[in-house]
Amino acid sequence: MSNSSTELRAQLKAAADHLALVRTEVGKVIVGQRELVHRLLVCLVARGHVLLEGLPGLAKTASVSSLAQATHCRFQRIQFTPDLLPGDITGSLIYDPVKGTYSTRQGPIFANLVLADEINRAPSKVQSALLEAMQERQVTIGDQTWPLPKPFLVLATQNPIEQEGTYPLPEAQMDRFMLKVIVGYPTAAEELTILDRMASTAPNLSLDAVVSPEEILGYQSLVNHVHVDALVKDYVVRLVIATREAAAGKGVAPELKRLVRIGASPRATINLTLAARACAVLEGRDHVTPDDIKLIAPDVLRHRVLLTYEAEAEEVTTESIVQTLLSKVKVP
Repeated sequence: MSNSSTELRAQLKAAADHLALVRTEVGKVIVGQRELVHRLLVCLVARGHVLLEGLPGLAKTASVSSLAQATHCRFQRIQFTPDLLPGDITGSLIYDPVKGTYSTRQGPIFANLVLADEINRAPSKVQSALLEAMQERQVTIGDQTWPLPKPFLVLATQNPIEQEGTYPLPEAQMDRFMLKVIVGYPTAAEELTILDRMASTAPNLSLDAVVSPEEILGYQSLVNHVHVDALVKDYVVRLVIATREAAAGKGVAPELKRLVRIGASPRATINLTLAARACAVLEGRDHVTPDDIKLIAPDVLRHRVLLTYEAEAEEVTTESIVQTLLSKVKVP
């Protein structure tokens, strides 16, 4: 074993231990929701963005706020409403009548962790204000471009049942999210713990910061050193292409043609690999396994596979489509 390999494994183990501390710290406020917290950490390490979908009261906002506290990151919450303007997110130019000059007022997007709460309650013009920030990690105000803080992560939430007064996210906006995570109900035991902790007029929601933004940037660099075998890369590509072949009535599941309208884009291939690498970092491993791909694939693909009207009429979900493809694409 080379010195560089030994050093890398030591760094990965240290990163996994520190990120486990973050998970433990967040767990002081968030009961259960292990998958949710894991996916938030995956996106944090992989420099991705995450869309959380779930019913009200399932700790979506609290989980993001707790993550910010545990990582000592600057946190901003933006409540999306129909009357919100793009400048309310990115910032604007302020005119000084005395000096006759303009100055830049930076908006709440200039933070490490940005919560776009109920993102589908604002029209597409406002939603599009996030596109440049999410993709290029910069914001243009007037004729000047400003870099965003590092690390930078957008966490958006949306309610799946309230359709009145909402604006569905365009496909281009959805594709910017590395993961779409479905947040479910806690178990009876977990809900009893929630009751004990939170049924108070002054619940204790303060957490200790166990890692710094600078350390997170180091973990993000480690992702690039996680090895992905050629067979695993081939598996990722075959899985993503299978979603497109399903739409064309070809490949491993031609019977899905009547259900799948459009398959996943190449960004899914990139994000699936990056997310799997982040999963390896969270476990202190220096390589990606097929199990990493199978674990994170539903979160990467569920918002990138578009269904036909026939599928929607039959209440077929993208979950079932992805699971079908995972069962049929040969694992290396």
